[in-house]
Amino acid sequence: MCDSLGVNESGYYKWLKRRKKLSSRQLLLVRIMEILSEHEDNENYGARRMQQALKNRGIKRSYGTIVAVMRQAGLLHKHRKPNGITKADTETQEKENLIKRDFSADRPLKKLLTDITEAQCSDGKIYISAILDCFNGEIIALEMRRNMKKELCIATVRQLRERYGKLEGTLLHSDRGCQYTSYAFREQLAKQGIIQSLSGTGRCYDNARMESFFATLKKEKLYKIPTHRMTVEEVKTVVFRYVFGYYNTQRINSFNPNGMPPVAYREFINSKLNVA
Repeated sequence: MCDSLGVNESGYYKWLKRRKKLSSRQLLLVRIMEILSEHEDNENYGARRMQQALKNRGIKRSYGTIVAVMRQAGLLHKHRKPNGITKADTETQEKENLIKRDFSADRPLKKLLTDITEAQCSDGKIYISAILDCFNGEIIALEMRRNMKKELCIATVRQLRERYGKLEGTLLHSDRGCQYTSYAFREQLAKQGIIQSLSGTGRCYDNARMESFFATLKKEKLYKIPTHRMTVEEVKTVVFRYVFGYYNTQRINSFNPNGMPPVAYREFINSKLNVA
């Protein structure tokens, strides 16, 4: 056969041996699929987060290579941009924006962000209120109800008191929605010693990191369920499990060193402080 094809016999067997081996990109895809299979929500990993996950396993590949492999395998997803829902109370007196788009913090509970988002369910809407710690990106309070009245936001803040006690000097930033500018909400902050910071009217970038979390929640979980076929109580369970069972504890967080999940980073810092 080799004579009829005009090829060297040893060369043919080398080609045959190489053909049975996986290429470097095929091997990379195997590793990528292993990471995706570790948790159902890992399927939302984009190229950047996948690059960090691979690096954590000692596999270094360029961003471009990872994009090419994931695109060829159909693993890259289109982005959907959720709409904000909190209405600005234009009659409320302007407050100084104390956070000034600086979403970094050198210790836990120094700077907190909060906002509300919504999801349509089969039996009505669910409104989700969350508080994010700028230190490690952890969601430290979460409240879900069928309405977006001020009581929803007040209940979210009360969770902080139950878990951490009085937070004297902690900064809490939100938009200018009427829930956050209400007397009852401000009174709750004052009781806990929390300092309020408010975004400028119509300036979504003033609370960009909080909006980014809700965009992630919708893109990675809510848009995929889909929520309109589930009851409010069912969606509550899904959101709670995603936030506290995955986002806080397992999902790679690009804000933290080496992409450490929020809880892992907090525990890492606490262990260093205890040793010191």
